[in-house]
Order: sequence, then structure tokens, then C-alpha cells
Amino acid sequence: MNGQNITNFDERKLAEFRKQNIGIVFQSFHLLPNLTAIENVALPLQLLKSDKIKKLSSEALNKVGLSSRTNHLPSQLSGGEQQRVALARAFIGNPKIILADEPTGNLDSKNSSIIIDMLFSLKEENKTTLIFATHDEKLSNKCDRITKIKDGKIFQ
Repeated sequence: MNGQNITNFDERKLAEFRKQNIGIVFQSFHLLPNLTAIENVALPLQLLKSDKIKKLSSEALNKVGLSSRTNHLPSQLSGGEQQRVALARAFIGNPKIILADEPTGNLDSKNSSIIIDMLFSLKEENKTTLIFATHDEKLSNKCDRITKIKDGKIFQ
């Protein structure tokens, strides 16, 4: 990737590579329950030792429409709001790749549509490669390329 053969990286180099290049959006959000929305979003920047953590975290939450919910814990947010926090967290370090595992799987249709629109908007804005797994045809139809897996076999 980017001229690097990452298959030869040791664990330390792989961790550094992931930290600098990959953002992840999970189906079940995986927000830390004792951290506020802004603290959850700030985590990748803390790992990257950014000097603009508060400013960038606030901007990221604003981009996903949650500027009024920055100090709320995940338990105080709806599922759609939690997934928007997860999107902000995934994109905050400007990763080259976003991996999304069923990003709308735990959401109702209204919130699914909002998350899909935000996901693709953030992808374009950040010029990020988006790779995700989904069973949602509406979501997969928005993609440039679809690879299907059935019974352990890959189809283009």
C-alpha cells in the first residue's frame, strides 16, 4: 500500500500503519461508554499526538450534525447519533482507508439513510477509500465496485 509491502511489517509497524492510515466504523458503534462524544472522537488524535485535539474533534462532530451533543455519553445518544460519533471518530485522522462493517446494520431505515449519505459525503470530502461489508443492496449500489462473496467464493 502506497509503495509499502505491509505483509512484512512486524506488530509495532503494523499498529503504526493502522493508526496513520485506517479508520474503522463498526456495526455496533464500539464507543467507549465512560467517554463523552467528543472524547470518543478525540481518541485517534490522541494516538496521533495531535496538537489540535479539541478543535478538530469539535469540527468533526459538527460535520456529522452533533455539535450540541459533544458532552453526552453514548448511553445518552440514540443509535443513529452513536453511529455518527463513530463516523466522526473514523474520519478524524484523515485516514487513507475507511473499513466499515455493516455500518447501518443496527439502525432503522431513516437513520440508515442518514448514515449512508454521511459516509459517502465524508468519503468524497476526505478523498478516502471506503471498503465495507454489507447486505444492504441500497448501500452497495452506491459503490464504484462490488465484490460479492457467496459460500466462500468471491464474485466480481
